[in-house]
Amino acid sequence: MATATATRPGSQKQKSPKPKRTFRPRTLVITVVAWALAALFLAPYLEMVITALRPKSELRDRTYLPQDFEWANFIDVWKESELGQNLQVTLLVAGGATLLVLLVSLPAAYYTARMRYRGRKAFLLLVLVTQMFQPTALLVGLYREFHQLDMLNSVWTLIITNAAFNLAFAVWILTAYISSIPPELEEAAMVDGTSRFGAMVKVTLPLALPGVVTAVIFTFITSWNEFVMGLTLTTEPDKQPLTVGINNFIGAYTVEWNYLFAASVVAIVPVIVLFAFIERHVVSGLTAGSVK
Repeated sequence: MATATATRPGSQKQKSPKPKRTFRPRTLVITVVAWALAALFLAPYLEMVITALRPKSELRDRTYLPQDFEWANFIDVWKESELGQNLQVTLLVAGGATLLVLLVSLPAAYYTARMRYRGRKAFLLLVLVTQMFQPTALLVGLYREFHQLDMLNSVWTLIITNAAFNLAFAVWILTAYISSIPPELEEAAMVDGTSRFGAMVKVTLPLALPGVVTAVIFTFITSWNEFVMGLTLTTEPDKQPLTVGINNFIGAYTVEWNYLFAASVVAIVPVIVLFAFIERHVVSGLTAGSVK
């Protein structure tokens, strides 16, 4: 006679034992190598922060850490130089160049990705070729042009120049990303009465957000770090970008290392914060079209 075993109310089922983690030497080696590479790349930044906090009397000491941390270096470099104005110019240039690149590259990339017109491949090839030009190769011609237009020492000059050199990359990556979005989604929206422009804004752009963010972050960082054009096209200290302002701490005979590194720390913090927030969008944007 078979008997059924009753389960008491409230009794818990027996949990299955957790699988034991096996030690893998390969994982340990990869972890150690990864931490070693991270320490190798972070060491210069750590040295920059330490030097920025080092008193002027201890700049030539052989000790790695200073005896006293001089936090006033950040205040002094802000008061005794045009660092505030330089930072404002760089924000305007990087933000303006990024906005201008988006306004031009989005329509160009959308039309190139959706329309099959004559000369499409030639246009994409031309876009790729323009990316190969170095700014220094065009430096003399750009200086003469802006000098004749009386546009030296102007924020608009730097915005136009940085936008021109970053436009090709933005068009190329946005074309690749929009091409990976099925056009049937837009056709379905247009069947419901939406115009092509409305379908692009409401359907395509939200799906292409990782590609847009990739173009934004690369344009912003490139414009933020630009040095050669800023040094050539601006001569007044309060009209120069941050990269040129930092270079002014290097004199003919002496270098104010504590102020130089303090200004460098101020220059890299906004970019690090910005990249930390949108890093996942950048990775997905760069891998667009790699998997079908």
